[in-house]
This record gives sequence, C-alpha cells and structure tokens, in this order.
Amino acid sequence: MKILITGAKGFIAKNLIAELRNQKYKDIFEYDIDSKEDELEKFSKEADFIFHLAGVNRPKDDKDFMEGNFGFTSTLLEKLKYYGNTCPIMISSSIQAELDNPYGKSKKAGEELLFSYAAKTGAKVLVYRFPNVFGKWCRPNYNSVVATFSYNIANNLDIKVNDPRVVMKLIYIDDVVKELINALEGKESKQGNYCSVVPVYEVQLGEIVNLLYSFKESRANKFIPDMKDQFSKKLYSSYLSYLPTNQFSYELKMNIDYRGSFTEFIKTIDRGQVSVNISKPGVTKGNHWHHTKTEKFLVVSGNGVIRFRKFDETQVIEYFVCGDNLQVVDIPPGYTHNIQNTGDCDLVTVMWANEPFDLDNPDTYYLEV
Repeated sequence: MKILITGAKGFIAKNLIAELRNQKYKDIFEYDIDSKEDELEKFSKEADFIFHLAGVNRPKDDKDFMEGNFGFTSTLLEKLKYYGNTCPIMISSSIQAELDNPYGKSKKAGEELLFSYAAKTGAKVLVYRFPNVFGKWCRPNYNSVVATFSYNIANNLDIKVNDPRVVMKLIYIDDVVKELINALEGKESKQGNYCSVVPVYEVQLGEIVNLLYSFKESRANKFIPDMKDQFSKKLYSSYLSYLPTNQFSYELKMNIDYRGSFTEFIKTIDRGQVSVNISKPGVTKGNHWHHTKTEKFLVVSGNGVIRFRKFDETQVIEYFVCGDNLQVVDIPPGYTHNIQNTGDCDLVTVMWANEPFDLDNPDTYYLEV
C-alpha cells in the first residue's frame, strides 16, 4: 500500500509516520510545504490512501487560514480527480469548525469540499474533528497550551494562566495514531459524517498546571504520578519529552555512613516506595521490626544473608542471597530482621516497602535478631 501523508513534518504526521514504519509500512509518500510540486503529481497519481494532515494554525494574516486549510485541499483533490484516483482520504479538521472564527471557517470549508468530492467521485472520505492533541514532538509556544506549559515548566520558564477553571478537551497523540492506522485498515470509528478518536479527556486548565508542576517536583520529593489514571500517565510521558537534553538525569540524596549508604528512589501514595541499600563487606544493617509495614528485598550484586526472628521467639531463620541468582525475600511484619554482607565487595539491595517512609510514624522498632 502506498500512503500519502501531507503536512509530513507536523506533530501528528511525525508520530504517525514513526508508527507506520514500526508496523512495516514501507511506501510512505511524505509531502510538506517545502516539497516540490512534481512530487505531489506523482503521489496523487499513485497513492492508495491519503492522510491529509497539512493545515495552517497560526498564520500572519487571517486570510491565510483559508488558503492553507481550503486552498491546498482543493489543489490536492483536483489532482486526484485529474488522475482518476479515488483512494480513501482522511482529513484532519478541528472542533473549531463549529465556531464562527477565521480558523473554524477555513476548517469547515475544507470539510465541505471533501464531502462534495466524495459525492461526485464516490471516494471514501474520513473527516476527523480533533480537539486539542497533546504528546511528544508537539511544538511549544505555538498553538498547544499543554506543549507550551510543559516546555516552560520543564525549562524553568514562567507560564501565564488566565482562567484555571477553563475546561479543555484533549486527546493523546498515541490514541490519535492508533485510530488513524485503524482507519487505514478500514476500521475507523465513525458516527454520521464524522470520525473520532477516543478517549477524550475533559480537564480543567488549573488541574493540568498542577499536574505539570507535580511532575517537576517529583525529582525532589520522589513521588511519581498515579499511573492508573490514564490522563496523568500520558501527560507525564508528554511532559518528559520537553526536558532539556542536558537535564535527563538528576541526583538522589545518598545517606552515607561507614556501613555504606541508603538512598530513596521512588515514592508513591498507594504503592509504597523503592530504595537502594549498599552495605560494605562484613556490615550488618537492620535489626528492627514493623507492626504493619512490609518490605521486599532483592539483592542485585554481592553476597549476603538475611536473618529473621519472630518478635517473641528465639529461632533465627536465614536466607542466603546472591546477585548472581536473583530472588525476592519478603519481610513479614512481626519479625525482627537484618541483612549482612558476607562477601568481599559491596552488597547492593533493591528494597521495596508497602508505604512511603513517614518520619512521624516510621513503624520501625529496634530489636537485635
């Protein structure tokens, strides 16, 4: 299948092309504003499917809306008619097509042109009225508030929120791409004359801003967002794509003493926290127990032994652990426990606790094993 994509250097197109290539589509015709006119002739003649994603969002003059969103569509359809090519064509419109503004009028005109073309030629047309689309590679400080706020916050720049109560309708780029590939395969989501992408998230602007700042602060407080909330998960992924390239990494506070170190890595409200413990050769750490807190220990490097003793008993239970044979050891409540490095190099243990550490209620009581 030969696929023509107009606006090929744009946000949606870049993501679509990347996934088409992932799925082994090879004959992809990429056309953009700087392409040669004779390329459009060839593509219009040979295409088996068209993703018409080209358009104008922020022209210098309002009249350019109509030229970019109606004029080029007209040119493309005339070439298809000239070559008798009635392949399916998808067009990216906007929910603003319902509004009485220059951009909305130009998008509405493009829709009507496509519907008229379908009526005359019998070609299959797929009109998508997109709300705000967010995700990686969306250009900041252009026409996306999510991209702009993400970029500015990630780069320590100011943002301006006129009304945090404004409700935005948003769709995520990966959901858009999934739907467009479904359309390519004849499985589009269509109701009446229009196609749609799901899910659509309706979120107040103030909530988006709060989430973005929480993502930024997560490097310091170590709390990561709630990944079971799909919007937060997708917004977090989008936010990270705007990090400056020299700030992908960040340091953690290592609590270091003669025994080694203990470093908190990730915290969550409802899934506990993950830490990294390093013990020097011969060192024993722990010798405490918990009422309710539970843990999991995973030794990833070195050799050691984890010892347990029930609070009111004398029997000591031992589990020998080694980084060459990964095994998880559960730490039940009511058992005092410790971990000793029995090797000649550092013992590195990944530790998970079922709750983030609370200095005011640590639920940790000293008791020798």
